[in-house]
Amino acid sequence: METLSLLELNALVRRSLEQCLPDEYWVQAELSDVRTNSTGHCYLEFIQKDSRSSGLVAKARGTIWANVYRLLKPYFEEATGQAFVSGIKVLVQVTVSFHELYGYSLTVQDIDPTYTLGDMARRRREILKQLEEEGVLTLNKELEMPDLPQRIAVISSPTAAGYGDFCHQLQNNPRGFFFYTELFPALMQGDRVEESVLSALDLILNRQKEFDVVVIIRGGGATSDLSGFDTYLLAAACAQFPLPIITGIGHERDDTVLDSVAHTRVKTPTAAAEYLIDCMDIAADSLETLAGRLHESVLSRLAEEHRKLNLYRNRIPSAVVRRISDAKLTLLTARRDISQAVTSSLSRQRHRLELLQQRLVDASPEKMLARGYSITLKDGKVVKDAASLSENDEILTRFYRGAVTSTINHKS
Repeated sequence: METLSLLELNALVRRSLEQCLPDEYWVQAELSDVRTNSTGHCYLEFIQKDSRSSGLVAKARGTIWANVYRLLKPYFEEATGQAFVSGIKVLVQVTVSFHELYGYSLTVQDIDPTYTLGDMARRRREILKQLEEEGVLTLNKELEMPDLPQRIAVISSPTAAGYGDFCHQLQNNPRGFFFYTELFPALMQGDRVEESVLSALDLILNRQKEFDVVVIIRGGGATSDLSGFDTYLLAAACAQFPLPIITGIGHERDDTVLDSVAHTRVKTPTAAAEYLIDCMDIAADSLETLAGRLHESVLSRLAEEHRKLNLYRNRIPSAVVRRISDAKLTLLTARRDISQAVTSSLSRQRHRLELLQQRLVDASPEKMLARGYSITLKDGKVVKDAASLSENDEILTRFYRGAVTSTINHKS
């Protein structure tokens, strides 16, 4: 039996592969463990996962030599807006090689960005569909933009050129509108974008009453770092955020998922500032229009009231004459009525007095004496009770005509 050394066996495998697979092949795979060494070579791993269980079903070591990688990486990232990193799906042209020491590997010769774009678009569609099914996709868009969006929470990198451009644009607006901005620092590129922006949103949420809008701006970064804005968690948080969110993350190609759920999407940080200034312009123009209408209404009302005053002033003399005439007539009528009332009252009182006088006359002592009555006096006082008299008392009895004096001899 022929015996082979490991080197001989591996050499046999290499020659067999070279004979059986001499061509270049287009392969669909997911990138894993992408690393670049000091010489500029890129070493990575290609993997394939089961569509149901997500378990690995295949993997292969890959290499992109420095001369190819220098051209391939910027071409891919410029075309896709996606960094050449682990976790993305690619369509690459490879040759199959086998090295006696390093084993089986795939050497990348070319890449098709359209495949990755399609996969990225598919993932975006899946995220947007999930948000729609959850009923949150358009929640932030449905918020009403404040008429005066002056208190602005900004999520950006403090060193980003776009942040400086945004603030400068606001501070130097033509009409001198005041804007208050507060920066909530966040990483806007790399694999920590999602975590960093979510943390900033949490801080703003705790102080939401202090702000009118949230602006997420980037600017100045590579287009290959946009993948951080295409995540479900970040999109869901922004879609459900209680303040309107404006995005200006510096790209003009397809919207990211974050752009799709934000209240307003603009291309650049400067455009975000211009949008806010435009909102203020619209409010200011509306106020000026209302002020103009108010001024015209006041002038019109004053003119109308002046006309009415002139009309009333012209009516005053005739109204006064008429009022005086009516008053005179009223006085004459009242005087006549009073005179009649007084005369009638005097007549009634006179008749009453006459009756009283007659009653007095009828009740006078003389009248009583004329009727046959007499009056007995003792010591000048009328005697009303016989018990008040004693024997030997002297009394005076007066009659209608004349009087007699008597002495009491006996009391019965």
